[in-house]
Amino acid sequence: MSVRGFIALLAFLAAPVAFSQVPAPQRIVSLDLCTDWMLTLHVERERIAALSPMQRISKSFHPAPWMKDKTSWPSHDGNLESIALYKPDLILVGQYAAVPLRGQLLRLGFRVEVLPLANTLEEVRDYERQFFAHTGLALDRTSDAPPARPPGKKRLLLLGANAIGTGRGTFEDDIVTRSGWQNYLSENGLVRLDLEQIARDPPDAVLWAAPSGVALANTFAESPLWRSLTPPPLRLDTDYWRWQCPGPWSWELIRELDRLLQQGEELTPSPARGGRGQGFAEHCSALPERAGCAKPALDGLGWGYSAALAPIPTFPRSRGKG
Repeated sequence: MSVRGFIALLAFLAAPVAFSQVPAPQRIVSLDLCTDWMLTLHVERERIAALSPMQRISKSFHPAPWMKDKTSWPSHDGNLESIALYKPDLILVGQYAAVPLRGQLLRLGFRVEVLPLANTLEEVRDYERQFFAHTGLALDRTSDAPPARPPGKKRLLLLGANAIGTGRGTFEDDIVTRSGWQNYLSENGLVRLDLEQIARDPPDAVLWAAPSGVALANTFAESPLWRSLTPPPLRLDTDYWRWQCPGPWSWELIRELDRLLQQGEELTPSPARGGRGQGFAEHCSALPERAGCAKPALDGLGWGYSAALAPIPTFPRSRGKG
């Protein structure tokens, strides 16, 4: 073996040792909302140099509960100069975010780590492990997924803006089916919905998976059709922000949908009552301690702040959040 080859071999053998001795980054910058949440959930506050502008300026996303005091978190402006001023020793970004910007940062010599977006629940733990490895945290901190519930017969429609429903083979479908619901849609991917189809074969429940607002994109959800369905589907409310990024908070979505499924089975519309089922007010007066009964989740801003069940009389317009 030549001297050059021997030196190369030594360098290769020493690399794992050298890598393990690299100190954990102390000035971490995030370029998107998903990495904002992971950083603020797991990393010490003093090690976070700056979060993305998304957590500061976006009113469409409900802040994660541990980030309610948004003004106290430092954030950059999303431009090269603003980020460089923080002198980061690690920049985290999601797979599809800030592609031109992260390319510029790499060319300037900054350490940029791209976290692949989880497409299935099984990939959430891999996503966490990569995050922990990059930030110098112990890999055994990965979260535990709740056990899958046996598939039931209740069909849930995950309804988004512009009459788009979420079908099979998606991350959202994994959440819905693992919690014991059936996906109302049999097609794969994002599906354009048809009111006539829904009228012929209504779902058992509908979850509005889009930000509330007075917008044309929400007119499908406000159609009079929903009031005329017999029996009317149950309307489910969950924390909207949890649907935005795959992460350990996805497990709570599964638990929440599981609880709502069990409550929904108690609220199945009865033909003897004209097919309308038990009303929200009646349900809460009988069981005031039940989740969603502490606050009138159906009053105006109901979407996304609490777990609540009610027969769908209409999809209310929002008075605005923020």
